[in-house]
Amino acid sequence: MKVVIASDHGGFHLKQVVIQHLEGKGVEVNDLGPDSASRCDYPDYAEKVCLSIQSGTSDWGILVCGTGIGMSMSANKFTGIRAAVVSDAFCAAATRQHNDANVLCLGERVIGIGVARNIVDAWCDSSFEGGRHQQRLDKLHALEMR
Repeated sequence: MKVVIASDHGGFHLKQVVIQHLEGKGVEVNDLGPDSASRCDYPDYAEKVCLSIQSGTSDWGILVCGTGIGMSMSANKFTGIRAAVVSDAFCAAATRQHNDANVLCLGERVIGIGVARNIVDAWCDSSFEGGRHQQRLDKLHALEMR
């Protein structure tokens, strides 16, 4: 599994924690920035992650900002991207199982480090269930084509 990750200034510190956690589990992580907590714009970093997934360079993406909301809104503008902002492990697992989310969005100002690790673990350890959920994904794809 190849994971690409990025943040804005509001999510920089939690991004560093998530990278360390994933690498400790043997996951290949590509950090697309930023390199510091200096002010920057979340759409720029959401774009980098989404383009990496669209090109097939990465399997999944993780985006971190202050709330996760701005990153989620930005990422969901890209065809084929299903980004979900979550604040608990149950929703992290469900969004993989039911929605086949390929981008996880986290909010540094909303969740703590321990919760973030639990969310990342639940998301990475879950897989798409298919079945009745595939029909819903097909409908989401059709909406992208409008």
